[in-house]
Amino acid sequence: MLEFKADVAHEDAAFHRFARRLSGMLAVAIETRQLLESQRRLFDAIIQLMADAIDAKSPYTGGHCERVPQMAIEFADRLHAASDGPYANFRMNENERYAFHLGAWLHDCGKVTSPEHIVDKATKLEVIRNRIHEVRLRFEILWRDAELAAARGALSAEQLRARQLQLHDDFAFVANCNLGGEFLSDESIAKLQSIGAQGWQRHFDDRLGLSAAELRQLDALRPKAPALPAMEALLADLPEHRIPWGDDRPAVEAGDPRNKYGFDMKLPPYQQNLGELHNLCIRRGTLTDEDRFKINDHMVQTYIMLKGLPWPAGLEQVPELAATHHERLDGKGYPRRIPGERLGVLDRVMAICDVFEALTAADRPYNPPKTLSETLRIMAFMCKEQHLDAELFRYFLRARLWENFATRFMKPAQQDAVDMEALEALLPTPASCTAVA
Repeated sequence: MLEFKADVAHEDAAFHRFARRLSGMLAVAIETRQLLESQRRLFDAIIQLMADAIDAKSPYTGGHCERVPQMAIEFADRLHAASDGPYANFRMNENERYAFHLGAWLHDCGKVTSPEHIVDKATKLEVIRNRIHEVRLRFEILWRDAELAAARGALSAEQLRARQLQLHDDFAFVANCNLGGEFLSDESIAKLQSIGAQGWQRHFDDRLGLSAAELRQLDALRPKAPALPAMEALLADLPEHRIPWGDDRPAVEAGDPRNKYGFDMKLPPYQQNLGELHNLCIRRGTLTDEDRFKINDHMVQTYIMLKGLPWPAGLEQVPELAATHHERLDGKGYPRRIPGERLGVLDRVMAICDVFEALTAADRPYNPPKTLSETLRIMAFMCKEQHLDAELFRYFLRARLWENFATRFMKPAQQDAVDMEALEALLPTPASCTAVA
């Protein structure tokens, strides 16, 4: 009997030692899990902080980096839950969904490098400020010149009035062209050039008050200043307006040995072109080729930034998911001209949500917000042009995701009636749509 009790005591002691070791291991496991969860929450918070900072950088794109991921993640979750139709077999595991979550929130992180004066360029002559004020002052000079000519007897009262009316009309035309609201015809461009060829007399040295960098550039282009007074064109494209590429020329062209990520973009002739006629003669919108490249470069920077991070196993696709929403099904997108067959479902989801948000945003300086019907019609035409995935857009329509997003993100005045049949009729037939990757 005593021997039995000793065995039991021995077993109890062994069990207690085992229990203490096990509880210690479990405590470490719990602490490790809590640490990993807290690190993940911190990582998510930093990413959302970056998105908020990018939105805060520009008063005109505030909210874009928040609205797009919300739309995209909801869209992807609806596809994941589909039990029938073309996406019945689409599924995401936990890592895939988290990678898409991160990619969606980071989809525009490269905009931290985008100059605000280009992103927010509301008029053609805008740089840091709208240069239409400088142009208007030159018209004021011509007005005074006409008055002085009349005072000297070189112009009659009737000729003075005709000249002043012409100046009013010419400036109104230039100012309207500066807005970039309508397509600029060949006739309008010729008229701009004719108006711009008028001369005005400068009596002050245009090198005074310039920075050292500006002076170096001017000395290289115009080593000898013209004698004063000097005649200047009313609208000028000066050599110093054309800022060349320097040693930091981007490695984005195909064939560039420095291009290790497969970018396929065309560099414009200059890093920036501030020429007044060059900008005023933009056919549509307010951006020059140089401006547009600088804006599109945010995708290059997004990809480079994210590819440089040590992503853990399961999250390696975050850079691709974040930097592919400007690619097109016809292979004419940017920054890598990826053909449609290499674009996955989630890449296409991001593209649709990014376009929908951009068209409906009410905070852009360069175009008024589109109504819901206008937006969906434009997107249907983009599907016909192989810009967006027609089959996925059809699902977007039929699942009425646009309705959810409109209620949450659009102003009531934009939410007009939508003709679903007319939209469906614009889309290519399912058989002709690009296959789901």
